[in-house]
This record gives sequence, C-alpha cells and structure tokens, in this order.
Amino acid sequence: MSFADQLKFDQNGLVPAIARDAGNGEVLMMAFMNREAVEKTVSTGKVHYYSRSRRKLWMKGESSGHVQAVREIRYDCDADCLLISVEQKGAACHTGHRSCFYRVWNEDGAQVEGEKIVDTSALYGQRDILDAIYHVIQERRQNPSEKSYVTSLFSKGLDKILGKIGEEATETAIAGKGGDAEEIVSETADLFFHTLVLLGYYDLPPERIYAELRRRFGISGIEEKQGRG
Repeated sequence: MSFADQLKFDQNGLVPAIARDAGNGEVLMMAFMNREAVEKTVSTGKVHYYSRSRRKLWMKGESSGHVQAVREIRYDCDADCLLISVEQKGAACHTGHRSCFYRVWNEDGAQVEGEKIVDTSALYGQRDILDAIYHVIQERRQNPSEKSYVTSLFSKGLDKILGKIGEEATETAIAGKGGDAEEIVSETADLFFHTLVLLGYYDLPPERIYAELRRRFGISGIEEKQGRG
C-alpha cells in the first residue's frame, strides 16, 4: 500500500496540505494536493501541489526557483490533512514574504508584519524583466486572488486573453502611426505583458521565445520563411 492509499481525499480528489519550516516550525503556506501530487512529492522529495483554478499539477518553485525540499510528512488522525516539514528556498509566498501568513488581524484591521525577503520585481536582472513578470504571472495562476488582474484574465479563459492581445496589438499599431515615443513604449509594454499571460496559459516560459529568436539570429527573413516551407 502506497502512502497516497492511506489518505482520505475529498469528493474532488483533494487533500489540504500545510507546509512549515523544518527548522523553526513556522507555517509557510497551505495548498491542495491530489493523488498525483502526493505521489510526486514522495518520489521526488520536492513538494508538488494541485491547482484548483488551473486544474493542473504544479511543483512549488518551478518558475521562481523557490522550491520546497521535503524533510518530513505527517498526516492527521482522520488522514485527510497533511503537515509537511520543508526546507524552503527563498520565499514561500508569491508576494515575496517568507510565509503566506504575514498578516495579523487586530482592532485596527489586518496589519502587515515584517518585510519581504524577496523582491519579486527583481528576481532576475533588469535585462530579464520579462522572466520576472512571467514568474509573477505563474504565481498568480497558482495562488489566485480576487484583486489580481492576471487572475481575472485566467478565470475568463483563453478567449479573453486572446482578445486582450488583439486589442493591445491594435493600440500599439495606432501608437506607431502617431509617432509619440512615450505612447509607443507604453502600448508595446501592454502588448508584451498580455503576450506573457498567453505564454503562462500554456506553461511556455519566455526562454522558449529567446531560443527561437537565437535560432533565427543571422538568418535572413527569406531563408527563415523558406525553411518553414
């Protein structure tokens, strides 16, 4: 009998999993696992979760590098909840905080405790800002938030994302016709951003685009098109 066979998954085939720091016991985050996520976590030693919004397995840190190495897995008396002690690399929270539980409620409302340990806007060098933005997009997919624009795009589906790309492409072309440098830069940035959302939808990292451009570099446009034929 495998470990997953001993667990009681809910009607959706999921079990909640709480990750805590193996060193000091700090609770880092809570997410869900399906059977495959449990089996992958056990076999690889790296924590995998199941995204309810994306309906897909994902490994913590697969896009950010902030992986969770398993040190111990416990399950409760009802076998329907996991407690995983991990060695956390970097931040557990997509906001850049060590733990997702960085806010505390008091009479004045929710207060932010502590500072971010990772600047998510600077995970990569400035020349690799596209990678940093892509990282945030993927984190928004894995940790949906009602206040997130990216989450709203993914929740509305592929047609909405494609519609935004078409809209931004048109606005970029209009800006190009107008010749205003600031407007061209602004509209191109919007187009790049929404294109990154499309890449995120299909789990295609920007590196795939970089590789294709490197392949084409030094090849004339005519030769490249003939190569496709």
